[in-house]
Amino acid sequence: MKYRRFLFDLDDTLLDFKASERLSFSRALSSLGIDGEDEPLFADYQRENMLLWSEFEKGMVRKEILKVERFRRVFEQHGIDANPETASARYLQFLPETVVLVEGAAEICERLAGVGEVAIITNGIEAVQAKRIENSGLGQWLSFVATSETCGFAKPDIRFFEHAASRFRTFNKEEAIIVGDRLDADILGANRFGIESCWFNPLRAENRSLAVPTIEVARLSEIAVRLAGG
Repeated sequence: MKYRRFLFDLDDTLLDFKASERLSFSRALSSLGIDGEDEPLFADYQRENMLLWSEFEKGMVRKEILKVERFRRVFEQHGIDANPETASARYLQFLPETVVLVEGAAEICERLAGVGEVAIITNGIEAVQAKRIENSGLGQWLSFVATSETCGFAKPDIRFFEHAASRFRTFNKEEAIIVGDRLDADILGANRFGIESCWFNPLRAENRSLAVPTIEVARLSEIAVRLAGG
């Protein structure tokens, strides 16, 4: 295997963020006395959250605003008289407690840590991500976690990847690869930074973007074999 430096995205690559997000959202609303069918609220929350994260990655909105604004918009749309700041705090409190590993996550981290350094790169909220990683049990195989909050720039900005690369003991691009589920952040970032990439695509979605992955896998268990072949 030529690779020795492995940069993994966290959410929906190693951790099943969608499952954690859904449960944490329901618990947050319930704690505020908002009971009943919350599926329409969650669908709107996901839409607003995605829009705001896209704006954040373009430098258009600060993360502190994003955390609360996504709830404020949903409550306004549904005529809910609740405090969005409290909802955000409860959600972020529950999120680290509802960690769900993607199948094969622990195995691939352990295996790759045996041949090089494994790191996580994430645009997520640092305190939340740190707790989630701690609860996941993956930390024992990680050299470091690089977050956009510490760096000041978000994926796919090349400055984020420069920051992450500087955290390794030694680094050269020929031995490095990024593994992630998002074409617009992980794979495009790898393209811009000039290193190879592995697109984790469990739904086998069609790539209609300008991002070009080096390899593509549908299961984490495929990664070691594909990297060995690369």
